Amino acid sequence: MTGQDPAGAIRIDTAEPHPARMYDWYLGGKDNYPVDEEMGRQMLALDPRVPVMARVNRAFMHRATRWLVEHGVRQFLDIGTGIPTEPNLHQIAQGIAPDTRVVYCDNDPIVLAHAAALLRGTPEGATEYLQADVRDPAAILEGAGTVLDFGRPVALCLVALLHFVPDEDGAHDLVRRLMAELPSGSHLMVTHATADFSPEESAAATARLRAAGVTLALRSRAEFTRFFDGLDLVEAGVAVVNKWRPELGEPVPGEDDGVIPGYGAVGRKP
Repeated sequence: MTGQDPAGAIRIDTAEPHPARMYDWYLGGKDNYPVDEEMGRQMLALDPRVPVMARVNRAFMHRATRWLVEHGVRQFLDIGTGIPTEPNLHQIAQGIAPDTRVVYCDNDPIVLAHAAALLRGTPEGATEYLQADVRDPAAILEGAGTVLDFGRPVALCLVALLHFVPDEDGAHDLVRRLMAELPSGSHLMVTHATADFSPEESAAATARLRAAGVTLALRSRAEFTRFFDGLDLVEAGVAVVNKWRPELGEPVPGEDDGVIPGYGAVGRKP
């Protein structure tokens, strides 16, 4: 659990692992706690590719952001952004188009504590941070609407997030509600872990995380593709995450050592 005490100070619960902090540990960051490292090592014992998977997701975000900006998108809403790791989305986007506007959103207070690093964008554009949960799309849209113009196309980015949102929380409905408020020409960027390629290892990892209080909802290719219902998939379609438009970025060391168990795609709203 995270939240605020009666005086309004941010409380960070270090008794249980948190996906954003585990992700930071996989990437070699310092903004994690022993409980996150312990669970991270347990995941490594089950599948040693986990750090490569984390880096592959970041690389996908870089490539997809580059593609979107080169195709005219100048606004991004990145939900589940996690602890900042350079280069972040706004640095990629504003490096190409300095007037790009970016809103980051996460529900972990430790990300808020590092928001200053996220807010160093270009003077021509905007880079803001919003503390909110993907399960509260109304709050996200209200906050993001103070920075983004919802009359112009927006790229909604959900990278390595939705596999932490179970079906009982309405993951597909949440995406539909968010995209419904965005105009024609907007895009959806998603990566998602899957059990399609390693069902036994994936089941063991899911059970281990559940015991630690972390829900992992691994979805099939068909279930992943449903997030793009009503959208036009851009060239490359649904692909194993490191195989989506690889020419737009640099390879990740180790990514070819077996299949990366995750999908990535970008879709455009007609």
